[in-house]
Amino acid sequence: MLLKDSEKVRIGFVPCHREPFDEEWAVEMRARCLEAFSKINEMSLVVPDEKTTKNGLVRDDADAEKTIQLFKEENVDGVIIGTMTFGDEVSALSIASAFYDKPILLFGTKEGPFKPDGGRRSDSFCGTLSISSGMHRRKIPFLFAGIVFPEEKEFAENVRSFIRVCSILKGFIGANIGLVGPRPERFQTCIFSEDAMIENFEQTVVPISLLDIVNRAENLKDDDPKVQKILNEMKQEADFSDVNEESIVKMAKLELALKQFAEEKNLSGMGVQCWTAIQEVYGISPCYVMGRLTSQGIMTSCEVDIYGALTMLIQYLASLRTTPPHFIDWTIKHQEKENVFLAWHCGNAPPSLVCEGCKVRVRGHSILGEVLGRDRSMGTAEFQLKPGVVTICRLVEYDGEFKMLVTKGEIEKADQDLRGSWSWVKVPDLDLLYRVIVEEGFIHHASMIHGDYVKPIVDACRLLGIEVVQV
Repeated sequence: MLLKDSEKVRIGFVPCHREPFDEEWAVEMRARCLEAFSKINEMSLVVPDEKTTKNGLVRDDADAEKTIQLFKEENVDGVIIGTMTFGDEVSALSIASAFYDKPILLFGTKEGPFKPDGGRRSDSFCGTLSISSGMHRRKIPFLFAGIVFPEEKEFAENVRSFIRVCSILKGFIGANIGLVGPRPERFQTCIFSEDAMIENFEQTVVPISLLDIVNRAENLKDDDPKVQKILNEMKQEADFSDVNEESIVKMAKLELALKQFAEEKNLSGMGVQCWTAIQEVYGISPCYVMGRLTSQGIMTSCEVDIYGALTMLIQYLASLRTTPPHFIDWTIKHQEKENVFLAWHCGNAPPSLVCEGCKVRVRGHSILGEVLGRDRSMGTAEFQLKPGVVTICRLVEYDGEFKMLVTKGEIEKADQDLRGSWSWVKVPDLDLLYRVIVEEGFIHHASMIHGDYVKPIVDACRLLGIEVVQV
């Protein structure tokens, strides 16, 4: 995965050393760490150089102050503390205290060969414990990457996961989430607490009425260049043979209206009052539009599910904003196969998730419209999602306390033509998973993303104070 410099996560590295341990060994380990970091494209490294501190190591209070200033100037997103030798705990803990609100990863380095006189070079195994206990004493949350040599695969995997943790916290804390219309009356599962979001994550819910969004859309001209651009993109990616031109133009205008709202309010996501309202006042369902917005980095959940949008946001940030999730219902168990369920929604999946050889078809009459007895152009994108490993999550809150369901499965390609946006997902033990969902109070909505992001999501939840329920 190649990211632009502006998209990379900025990581501050603290190479800790304590005298009188072997400084040559500390310099060598620092260089080996930098070489290992240089192979990780997702990060931009900030580290004191030889002009900032002696040999680029951090060993005393003066070094700590210089490093803190450097990290603040560079606006780092997270801090990695590594003991090159025993490591000076006081200076390391000063830096950790200065960035207590950022993700922190601690690791120690393995011991080198004994000196000719039988003396030890490092004692990192011992010194790392001084730093970890100091962070516990100061109540600074952190993650641990083990005692490693920098070249080891385990180290690179832990650093890559940590980068994703930093991405999650950076984008999740303080996020603005749009509230587009009221939740459906009969969906109490979609209630949420703004107080809990503010207190726990400094987040803001930004409401707007459906009438305001519809008015924005209707006031746009058909020949508006931005409307035409969206219209052309839609026609290139989907089959609209079942939908009249007027409805397609309405979809383009609705997308632009929602996107402008998101840009004006700096939204990371939104919950939309979809099939029960926009359809009534505007004549189409926003499902296809919602999938397109999600694919553009604006996480958009159905039925005004704000915690659903937050779940989507955590997954999207875990992917470093490279992979859009699919907001799903836990719909049915497979009629024949064990441990397989249908991950489905009306037609809201990002079109980029379509399976190879499948077609994105925007329906004029969706399955939901048939159930509701409404004969109109609905605007749902119906297709099977591509196969592969997926991470499935759900954030809920009770009495101000948040918890996250985290599990993993695999989408299996099916030779079927089903309605809605859908996939059959195989999990290790569906009965156990379902029992946990029921007994832990999770709901019928979840978010599913292609890829294995279990570790960074679990680690990020730990730092965010979210209880993890892992199946």
